[in-house]
Amino acid sequence: MASPAAHKPRRRRKIEDGSLAHVNHGTLDLDESTNTRKPAFPLVAFLFPAKGTVSQWVTIPLTLMAVGLFRWSVSLWGYSGFQSPPMHGDFEAQRHWMEITKHLPVSQWYFYDLQWWGLDYPPLTAYHSWVLGVIGSAINPKWFALDESRGLDDPSLKIYMRATVFVSEYLIYVPALVIFLRRFSRLEGVNIWESSIALVAILMQPGTILIDHGHFQYNTVMLGFAVATLSSMVAGRPLWGCVFFVGALGFKQMALFYAPAIFAYLLGICLYPRINIVRFLAIALTTVAAFAVLYLPFLLGVAYDFYNGFNHAPFEFPPLLNLRWFMTPWNMNAWYFPYVLELGQSIHRIFPFSRGLFEDKVANIWCTIHTFHKLNRYPIELLQRLALFATSAAILPPCLIIFLKPTKQVLPLGLAAVSWGFFLCSYQVHEKNVLLPLMPMTLLLSGKDGLLPSTRAWVGFANMLGVWTMFPLLKRDELRVPYFVVTLLWAYLLGLPPVSFSAYHEGSRSGLKLFSKVLHLNIYVAMVGWHVVEAFFPPPADKPDLWVVANAIVGTGGFGICYLWCLGRLVAKSKLFKLSPELLPESKTK
Repeated sequence: MASPAAHKPRRRRKIEDGSLAHVNHGTLDLDESTNTRKPAFPLVAFLFPAKGTVSQWVTIPLTLMAVGLFRWSVSLWGYSGFQSPPMHGDFEAQRHWMEITKHLPVSQWYFYDLQWWGLDYPPLTAYHSWVLGVIGSAINPKWFALDESRGLDDPSLKIYMRATVFVSEYLIYVPALVIFLRRFSRLEGVNIWESSIALVAILMQPGTILIDHGHFQYNTVMLGFAVATLSSMVAGRPLWGCVFFVGALGFKQMALFYAPAIFAYLLGICLYPRINIVRFLAIALTTVAAFAVLYLPFLLGVAYDFYNGFNHAPFEFPPLLNLRWFMTPWNMNAWYFPYVLELGQSIHRIFPFSRGLFEDKVANIWCTIHTFHKLNRYPIELLQRLALFATSAAILPPCLIIFLKPTKQVLPLGLAAVSWGFFLCSYQVHEKNVLLPLMPMTLLLSGKDGLLPSTRAWVGFANMLGVWTMFPLLKRDELRVPYFVVTLLWAYLLGLPPVSFSAYHEGSRSGLKLFSKVLHLNIYVAMVGWHVVEAFFPPPADKPDLWVVANAIVGTGGFGICYLWCLGRLVAKSKLFKLSPELLPESKTK
């Protein structure tokens, strides 16, 4: 009797070995002269030697080292507020938060010297700052000496702060991205090699590199939690998705851009295809528990301070508590008052409605309207209601689609459409907030047809336009050279203007429609022309912000087009309506 084989090798799935890479995913084009397949754009050519031969255990570490080198190279340049008194900039804000969380009791975190970069992010940012402040103080106490280190520009401190951004990103954002791409690509039927190409493209996204590693922020930590939320949803683990999304909200309140889409999806999966009360209750309880855990260290710190003689008398009470019926001697002497006071102050700092409709020039509808019709003539309450109405109108269609068709495949498009609506219409938007809609839109590169020109050109257009609208900010930080190098390199790798036009070639499979090509190329011409004018022609003396305003207006139009494209693709992807192929955005036609 023949003995069975000791080991039967597992058959490799056809989707994994790269043999279907040329079918419909956009990495290879047909060379008609030789009737052979060739890389469709430079990034594919660069990674082509690894196709089907090199393990992911080799390609991913090499990828992370390569993209890390670009991040560290950008960090060698200037940062927000370098030698710019009196307030310096975001670098000083982040350093100062490490200083106050390290030295002050928890009860003073949201009250201390609010005129000098008072803490205005949720508790998870405070905990993060505390950890980094403790580590940094152990290296050099002078970096975070309370009140004595303000505006410090020690080169060693710069290295430490840059390293904290790098490490935080590689601990949160990068693992979340790798896991999401693995799951979403499998869901969409994309092979591992193409998923690796998408990973490089996403990690080389110029906006996140220039803002976090150049300007200086920790946006990728919040974005990492948001990607982990998507990854959990794709894996069919909505409860973990709730936990990660609370983490995103707990780090930066900007994650609220995604909240309506996440809520619509979670509510949808509780109602379709059948009502599931148990799932609904589990999601609600998990979310409440996650928020409780988020605030627990903060409230325990307040309890400790109160036990040791905490006195809230010197504090200026936030508007949320300046209510006659609440501010009574009985309430103010109650055991719960310190906790209500601290929670009220943190919420007041996190949601700064007193700052106005917008601060700096930003490419959304309010700044554009203000250019032609001054909005500061109207009461702030009216502008707040107007922003709420406009934002609600912009996010309602994508939220309804996600709610009625809560499938995993629509999540990136849904988050992109909703966050574009927030960016264009909501209250107190900063130019850096464009990173929020760009993240889920860029994740589309990892999906089915994501590397085809019909998707790649739109994702590239949104990213190029987004980083272009941030140029006035980057210019103030002396980041012009990294801006041009990183942005043009990314455009070259993905075959995008102004350095390559492979995504716009006539006759390419699943290419752009003529209208989209004309629209994109005209805006690219406007961006290049603006750089020429801004570099060589000073603005008129009576209009010193003319070029910045022009940048914002062009950006607003381009972002509005991106919103409509995401909404159209969301309708098509959800299959909510029976549309003919001719009506679908960038339908697959040769």
